Amino acid sequence: MKLPYIIAVDDDQQVLESVTRDLRSEYGEKYRIISTTDPQEALDALGDIKNKKETVALFVADQRMPEMDGVEFLGKALKKFPEARRVLLTAYSDTEAAIKAINDVQLDYYFVKPWDPPEEKLYPVLEGLLADWQATHTQEFEGIKVIGYQFSPRSHEIKNFLASNLIPYQWLDMQSHKAAGELQEEYECSEQDLPLIIFEDGSALCNPDLQELARKIGLQLNASESLYDVVIIGAGPAGLAAAVYGGSEGLRTLVVEKHSPGGQAGSSSRIENYLGFPRGVSGAELTRRALSQVSRFGVEILAPQEVKDVEIKGNYKLITLSDETVVKTRSIIIATGVNYRKLKVDGLNGFNGAGIYYGGSMAEAPMCRQKNIFIVGGGNSAGQAAMYLSQYARKVVILIRKENLGSSMSRYLIDQIEGTPNIEVWGNTEVEGALGEEKLEGLKLVNNQEDRHWTEEEVGALFIFIGAKPCTHWLPFNIITNKKGYIETGRDLVRYPDYSKFWKLKREPYLLETCGAGIFAAGDVRAGAMNRVASAVGEGAMAIKFVHQYLAEN
Repeated sequence: MKLPYIIAVDDDQQVLESVTRDLRSEYGEKYRIISTTDPQEALDALGDIKNKKETVALFVADQRMPEMDGVEFLGKALKKFPEARRVLLTAYSDTEAAIKAINDVQLDYYFVKPWDPPEEKLYPVLEGLLADWQATHTQEFEGIKVIGYQFSPRSHEIKNFLASNLIPYQWLDMQSHKAAGELQEEYECSEQDLPLIIFEDGSALCNPDLQELARKIGLQLNASESLYDVVIIGAGPAGLAAAVYGGSEGLRTLVVEKHSPGGQAGSSSRIENYLGFPRGVSGAELTRRALSQVSRFGVEILAPQEVKDVEIKGNYKLITLSDETVVKTRSIIIATGVNYRKLKVDGLNGFNGAGIYYGGSMAEAPMCRQKNIFIVGGGNSAGQAAMYLSQYARKVVILIRKENLGSSMSRYLIDQIEGTPNIEVWGNTEVEGALGEEKLEGLKLVNNQEDRHWTEEEVGALFIFIGAKPCTHWLPFNIITNKKGYIETGRDLVRYPDYSKFWKLKREPYLLETCGAGIFAAGDVRAGAMNRVASAVGEGAMAIKFVHQYLAEN
């Protein structure tokens, strides 16, 4: 946090030196002290301080200055920093002007010169004024500001991207925050071009695409090496674990991530069954720790960057990215994980990002305050989200097709939910329709045990967790997947007719190897995976072992 300023102005150089010395002696460690004999110079400096998003805690001004008296100076200074405390330095004959200034510029105190000793006559007063200022001053947020409409899908995408990449930001809603409209006008960003993103250096972007935003916040989008030992596609728990082990064991390692590191686990409010965290750990914290390790071992991460195709040429693999650049590598680990399935109900898609959210979307939790929030899904992800959102919402309702959560959710979560007064579980209940105009306002619910009986419920937001599908739509044709799209590996490949067409080596595929030699799969994207963070991390580490074996062969 930048230190606030104390500004002293007096045209008498000797007096100015004295007050500056006293101020620095007592407050120099907690405040920046600047002084000048020219009041106009001080006013000019205030503009620069304001532009740098810094603040002034205290003005100390002499009343008798020929170009501009102290009261006039304080009146002008207050237009820039109205919260700053105000002190006037006067001679005995100026006390009448000082008393008048109490009303004119809300003067906090005036000192009759001289004030020796300062320990008795100066510091006790200033200490009280500065304490008052500290108690009422709200430090302006110094990071990224996002200005837009709460139920704008585009605003949701930007907020979710920043949150997923662990980038702090301040959200200013156009409909409820006065400063939002002022900033929109200041940066001349039309409503059609919202959201507006303002950066710490004062620059701004109107409705940027994610890659443009990524460049601005310093994310890496292009590979720096001409050849890698291993490229990991996906930065969830499996991909990050593989990156840590690959980097720590000296492999030239690159990670390519479509959206942001962490995967589905990264959006979890709390993971309570991961080894080594007896009190649980949030997905964001686990991701942050993993990224620190990855960075420590010199691994590159490209994000957001998407893989379009993979081509095998001899012992090398050529990966084509979404911007048409090509990355050359000796081996690949596919760790793209899964996406939540869409709820197929008429009218629902129109509210995606405008009241309907897939996955945890913890960036939207603050807008749930004192609202009725509904969750569709009975797995652990739904339970974790319910526990987190219950801290904000008036009521959280979990909707499940079955009668209860017993067959789909871990017991520890069921116990927590049953012990939380504002969480309800509605069994045998499904969503049949959505209500609202520009945003979701209500749901039509049906009891699947009755004859099409339905009710309408007012709803602040709907979060959906209804199973997953693998992120394998981009795979080249010669990577075998099962009927659900999960990647087959190891000995399970033998039962597929196309296996012999693609696999030409004398040895069998390694345990995590696909039908493309040197291309491995780890984590939830792999057929037969356990769908747990711990198992994904284990498979990511194990995949590096097989990469070493493959590289030794070639």
